[in-house]
Order: sequence, then C-alpha cells, then structure tokens
Amino acid sequence: MGKQVYILPQPQNRKDGEGSFVLKFDHKILLENSCGRESYEHAVLLQKEVEEQAGLTMEITRGGSAKAGILLGVDETQQKEGYHLWIDEKGVRILGGSSKGLLYGIQTLRQILRQKGAYLPFTEIEDYPQMENRGFYHDVTRGRVPKMSWLKRLADTLSFYKMNQLQLYIEHTYLFEGLSEMWRDDTPLTAQDILELDEYCAGLGIKLIPSLSSFGHLYKLLRTHTYCGLCEMPDPEKEPFSMHDRMAHHTINASREESYELLTGLISEYMSLFRSDYFNIGADETFDLGKGVTKEIADKSGVERLYIDFVNKICKFVVSKGKIPMFWGDVICGFPEYIRELPKETICLNWGYAPDQSEESTQKLAQAGAVQYVCPGVGGWNQFMNLYDSCYQNISKMCMYGQKYHAIGMLNTDWGDFGHVNHPSLSIPGLIYGASFSWNLNILPMEEINRQISRIAFGDRSESVMEILTALCEKSVFTWWRAVMYQEAMELHRGKEQEYLLNKEEQEKAVLYNQEIRDLMVQLAEVMEYMDAPLRKELQPCFIAGEAISLFNRIGLNLSREEGEDSAMLAAELEGWFYQYKKLWRTVSQESELFQVTHIISWYGDWLRDRK
Repeated sequence: MGKQVYILPQPQNRKDGEGSFVLKFDHKILLENSCGRESYEHAVLLQKEVEEQAGLTMEITRGGSAKAGILLGVDETQQKEGYHLWIDEKGVRILGGSSKGLLYGIQTLRQILRQKGAYLPFTEIEDYPQMENRGFYHDVTRGRVPKMSWLKRLADTLSFYKMNQLQLYIEHTYLFEGLSEMWRDDTPLTAQDILELDEYCAGLGIKLIPSLSSFGHLYKLLRTHTYCGLCEMPDPEKEPFSMHDRMAHHTINASREESYELLTGLISEYMSLFRSDYFNIGADETFDLGKGVTKEIADKSGVERLYIDFVNKICKFVVSKGKIPMFWGDVICGFPEYIRELPKETICLNWGYAPDQSEESTQKLAQAGAVQYVCPGVGGWNQFMNLYDSCYQNISKMCMYGQKYHAIGMLNTDWGDFGHVNHPSLSIPGLIYGASFSWNLNILPMEEINRQISRIAFGDRSESVMEILTALCEKSVFTWWRAVMYQEAMELHRGKEQEYLLNKEEQEKAVLYNQEIRDLMVQLAEVMEYMDAPLRKELQPCFIAGEAISLFNRIGLNLSREEGEDSAMLAAELEGWFYQYKKLWRTVSQESELFQVTHIISWYGDWLRDRK
C-alpha cells in the first residue's frame, strides 16, 4: 500500500513481506528483562514518535504484557551495534546486540513510522554497521557558536541516522580561564555547556570527542597582546581582522617551551570536561612553519622534523593523560614514514574534500602503518548553500577508500570558513550521505538517496526537494568567497581586486542562473503541497540561501559592468534580505561572529550607494 518504505542508512539485509500490522490504542511498548535501564529513555523516544506519527499514546512497561504491540530486547550474541527487527502479524519486535544496537533498531522503526503511521508493513531486517566509528565534525569557531538547542538537535539527528561520534571544532570559542583577551568579542561555549552536551550525547549512544587547535589555526590566541610573541610570524596583533588571513596564517612557534606549556595547559583544562577516551589535537595546515622565527631551525633539520617533534610531544602528553590522540593528516601525508614516531595509539584523520578525490593519501598512510579515519566533507564552507553533488561524490569515494585500506572510522566534516554563512541545517543531507555510506558500503546512486532524504528528512511525499536543492546550490557565480576576497582587497588596500570580478562569460552565466533560480524557488514552494505543515519551515533556510545566491550574482554583475541595475535599490534589497538572514541566524546560533558578516554586508550596501 503506497510507496516503498525507505530506511537510511539502508539495512544490510531486508526482506519485505505481504501484509501489515496495525498499531492500536491499547498496545504497549514492552521492555524485556534483557534490556538495561538505559533502554528506557530510548523507549521514550519511540513512544513520542508513535504519538506524533500514529496518534497513539502507548504506555511503556517491563517484563511481560498480553497487550504488547512493540517488544524491545537485547541479545548479546548479535553484533554489538547490530539489531534484528521483525514486523509481522504478531506485532513488532526489536532485538539489539547491546543497548546501542537496540537504539539503532528503534531509530529504524521511527523512520518507518514517519512514512506509514500506525499501518506498519511486514518486514524483517537484520542490520549492523560495516564501519565501527562513524562521526560528524562541526565547526563552532569561525562564524557560528550554536545554541545548545541546536547542538542537541544535531545529536538527535546523528543518532537518528546511526552515527556514534561528534566533535566540535574549537580554536577560541571556549571560555578558557585567564584568556578573556582571546574570547572577549565572542559568545564562547562554557564548561557547563560541554558537560550538558556530553551527557546528552551519551544518552543517544554518541561519544562527544574534544577537539582543540594546538599548532596551526590559532588566529585569535596568537593575536592577543599576551601571546602574540609565540607566533611563527612577527606582529600578528597589528594586522586588521581578515577572514582570508585567519585561514592562511597563525601557526605557533614550535621551538619554544612556552608554546608547549600553553597548549598542554589548555588541553588539560578542556579535556577534563569529556568522558571520551579520545582527544583531537588538530595540527593541520601549519602553513607558516619554518618560514618565520623557526626558519633557521627548519633550514638545519627540516620542516618535517620540526613538525613531527612538536606533534609527537603533544601526542605523548595526551597519552600520559590516559587519552588516545587524534590529529589531521594533511601535513604528514607529505612525509608519511614519520608517523611511526608517534605513539602507537595515535589516530590520523585523513581529510580530502574534492569531488574527484583520489585514494593516494589513504593508500600512503595505510602503507606507512597509520591507524586512520577517512574524513570527507559536507561542502558548505564559503557557500550560502552546501554543494550537494560535490559532497556526495567526495563522501562516497572516501568511504570506499576507507573500506579498501581498512580505515577504522569515518569523520564527516562541516567547516565554517569565511564566517559559516550557510545555515547548519543545510549540511544535514551531507551528514546523511556520510552516515549512510559508513554504515553500509553499498553506495546508493545520488538520485536514489536524494529521493529517500527528501522523504525521510523533509517529509516530502513528492521526493523532489533534494533534486531542486542540488540544482539550486550550483547557481552561484559571484560566490561568498569571491565577495569576501573582493571586499578585503578593497577595504584593506591589498590590490588585485580585479581578479575577483566576473569576466564576460561569467556575467552571461550569472544572468542565466538568476533566471533559473527564480524557477527553482517556485518549484521549492510547490513542494510544500506534499509536506505536512510542521515540516514546511525546514525549507526557510533554503529560500534564504537561494535569495542570497541571486543577490550576490547581481552584485557581482554590478561590480563587473560599467552600467547595471539601480545600485541603491539593490543595496536596499540586500539589507532587507540580511534582516531576515539575521533573524534566522539567531534561531540556531548565538551572536558569535555575526558582526563580522554584518560588516561585509554593510560594506557592500555602502559601495552600491556610492556607485549610484
């Protein structure tokens, strides 16, 4: 009856039968005696889903009941995170290999309920993950500091799609004691925030793993008057703020003992808040290493030696605290044999984000003996809307490389370069790609998984939302990255601003794309007919992002042409759009660096009026 029931990640084994079981008002959710106490909260998740999707209030009981419609149990002979689910004429039964396996079976049943309500089609599912560690990495530093409500929603989403790890990227957005000079203009997370989130994640079977930059990417720390003397390059505190420079510089002086003492002090303070056995020290993109105050040392011993000795020292410190160190693998891929010098527990996070990403780095690290995660990305950085085709290609390839070279995990990254202007909900499709392909390495075609995401994540019975969004995200010509680079070139008097203008071909493309954006936005509105009213609000970030893409294409045209549309009217449209953008930002994020984005938008408003 009706369309096929979708389940993401797709189960390893599934056999659908003829017939359906109907949930009734007097049915109960029964926790068998094999269930631990933690399974009660998972049963409550299911209870709420039944009430929302089937309109039934099913009581939870334990032990036995003649009215049990849904039976939940644990069978430790199964794989630890695996589960077995039956729906037949007797009702629903889920057996997990552990409380976490039972939770994953419950999440599968929740997806069925969202599509079928009380009318549950007969099926038998035997399921388990093919990759043990399945994580998501969320930037809470370069633009957005999420509200706790959003972080909990993110944890809910991760658990719903059977992910078991979460990391938050921190440079300066934690309230470190004695470092008010670093976080004073931000809205940092607090110790209580971390403790609360750690507890919440644990209840959903998720390890909250601490991550802290401790080599490169120390922009705010090394621009303080207190610690600027520890920067590889001179006088960082004298430079004006720049989104570009934040990405390109600010590596700590690895030759100074004070650097090691500062960073290990921060690591100790932050580490104490987490129950996780892991600690990610970062150590990526040390672009300046050996080019400033350590140049003489690097000339004698090599940048490789300077890098690995400092990373080794930090990793050994983490191990001494009883934790397993993680670090990003981009630098060491240039000299992978050095990985043998690190503590044997160390995990290398091997990232690569290109849609045509090669397997070379995964292969090189495997041959060097590295214990590694493959780390693809959801393609949202520098964009108003994530690039879905690109991230699908990237994530599917990296998961396949992980299988081929025996990676122990997948960590799907969501960075916030250049102000994190994309709304975080726009990363959810990429999150689902990663969850699906790390759980089941039988990679679904993009068209198929997008139909399923449209139905499950958006409640879209036309199954077309993701097709529209995949087309819409590709229509940006004068991108946010380009807009920032032009603005900084002009305001900071860097020159080369002409490089960021649109050439004639791009101008023609911008005009054409804006016509297509108008059509796609109409299609997006039409989809609402096939969505339940409470879920229609999930499209608001899509409309805001689509309007941004169109506006900046028009701004790019105005910059690049001698004559264009009325600049003052365009400025007013930009500012009107930004008013709505800020309202949306504040629903999920604290103020954090919204003021930096505001500065750029205001600069363009002024420029457009001056042009008129």
